[in-house]
Amino acid sequence: MPLTFDDLLQRARALPRGGRRAILGIAGSPGAGKSTLAEHLVRELNGNGEPWVAHVPMDGFHLADAELERLGRRDRKGAPDTFDAAGYADLLRRLREETDDDTVYAPGFERVLEQPIAGMIPIPPTARLIVTEGNYLLLDTGAWARVLPRLDEVWFCELPEPERIQRLVARHEQFGKSHEEAVAWVRRSDERNAELVATTRARADLVVPQSALPRVEA
Repeated sequence: MPLTFDDLLQRARALPRGGRRAILGIAGSPGAGKSTLAEHLVRELNGNGEPWVAHVPMDGFHLADAELERLGRRDRKGAPDTFDAAGYADLLRRLREETDDDTVYAPGFERVLEQPIAGMIPIPPTARLIVTEGNYLLLDTGAWARVLPRLDEVWFCELPEPERIQRLVARHEQFGKSHEEAVAWVRRSDERNAELVATTRARADLVVPQSALPRVEA
């Protein structure tokens, strides 16, 4: 039987065990539908009751443009060394260990501004499942290698390449780039990152095919 979204819901629901908090990672190349899958999972699992699932994207750990300019990396925004990987790994550690304290705040990412915003996402102590998603959860170099050991499972989203690229171009256009600028950015930056992400696929606990992904609006 092919994997379905309902199968994913059941698998995610079963992750917290023995009263402890669990962290589910969703990885994949740019444009593969990671955020949409995470958002659908959180919404369906929480239902209409008291929220017990929180969404913490990796994108909040983008370095600010001013720092990327200082480092000479602005034209490679989205590459592994344009994130605060150590800070992200430390947040995951806190989320695993500090479950009985006050609310933990995580940074978010404002797509219109294309900038991280500190303290944007509250994670209450009642959250039993954290869903986090991003390109580099399975990377095993530098500070990124500290991420995987802090996750209970990692799923890898997979889309056919033509559709993934089409969605990626449409996303860049949605947030202000012209078609030509969007295509150029995808070819120069996003696809280089996608090639790296693809090499991490084998480390995932589960590969999520297109048939199990929620519909991604262009």
